[in-house]
Amino acid sequence: MLILYNRGGDFLFKKILKGLFTMIGMTLGYLMGEVLLKTDSISIANSFKGNGALKLLFLSMSIAIVGLILFLLSPWIYKVISRAMDYIERNFQKIPASEVIWGTAGAIIGLIISSLVVMPLNRLSVVLGTIVPLVINVFMATLCANIAIRKREDLTAFFSNFKKSANTKDKKNKGNSKGDFKVLDTSVIIDGRIFDICQTGFVEGTLVIPNFVLEELRHIADSSDSLKRNRGRRGLDILNRIQKELNIDVQIYEKDFPDIAEVDSKLLKLAQVLNGKVITNDYNLNKVAEFQGVPVLNINELANAIKPVVLPGEEMRIQIVKDGKESGQGVAYLDDGTMIVVEGGRKHIGEIIDVIVTSVLQTAAGRMIFAKERDLVEE
Repeated sequence: MLILYNRGGDFLFKKILKGLFTMIGMTLGYLMGEVLLKTDSISIANSFKGNGALKLLFLSMSIAIVGLILFLLSPWIYKVISRAMDYIERNFQKIPASEVIWGTAGAIIGLIISSLVVMPLNRLSVVLGTIVPLVINVFMATLCANIAIRKREDLTAFFSNFKKSANTKDKKNKGNSKGDFKVLDTSVIIDGRIFDICQTGFVEGTLVIPNFVLEELRHIADSSDSLKRNRGRRGLDILNRIQKELNIDVQIYEKDFPDIAEVDSKLLKLAQVLNGKVITNDYNLNKVAEFQGVPVLNINELANAIKPVVLPGEEMRIQIVKDGKESGQGVAYLDDGTMIVVEGGRKHIGEIIDVIVTSVLQTAAGRMIFAKERDLVEE
């Protein structure tokens, strides 16, 4: 039924085009006949000017001849139009709807700008008043359409953020504000602590999981290395738990940035597009984000911030577990993983001793405590 309908539709369309081109040919024939009758250089036309019947006969012949020509050419014209329409349809199907919309909007803006530029040229000569404005219009429409297509992500984010800021202001007035977008890095997903942080309710807003991060996790989960494979599967399990067990908005960002190769650079670009923040525990990504002005929530910095504050002069009871880098040093660890370097503690490896804190060093990698044996300090 569909095939018969398409064939019937094509047949009807062909008939309509045939009649339309015949009418166009007849109209052109009449206009051409009028022009020929008004031309003094054609002797046949001059002989028809004084006789109304001959003039009517000449116009009828002109209408019939040109109409017949276009009637005979209509099947070929129909094929050309059909092929052109099929070509345009096939190419438009490959183009995303967002590109078509933004390209059209950019072309319209370009034509508006060019119309303001070429308006003074309309009063000049034919070349400057017709050809130059046409070239400028085509150039500006193409340029603005290309810019709009290339910057469609930024433009979409701008308008969405504008709308979001307006909604946020309304919600703030009502006493109900919502957090912004949080883009998850691969390392923080594999780490797993993001689930516990979200479970406590300290993270608000929408968690954004880019599709290219999911692809990277899938590649890690399919790795031949058992350690990498387990890490990748752990990351996928964490994402499933966040989506199923937590009462938090999770969105999968489907679009990619094909002109950017590295995943970290894509993350920073996505955070800029969404006007959001990147959640990570990657030290290098943190530094690059700070340089580019992208807000970052570092899990390691959060973990260090919530560790108990230790001041110089406080006493502790610890167990020395191994020797340190320097001669005579011993190393111990608190329950939260903080490393304590004890001067002269090497001889007490395996023992539980009392120490006094001498100094505390805070680094991006964590907190390090330096201490001495209490007995040595008292002496």
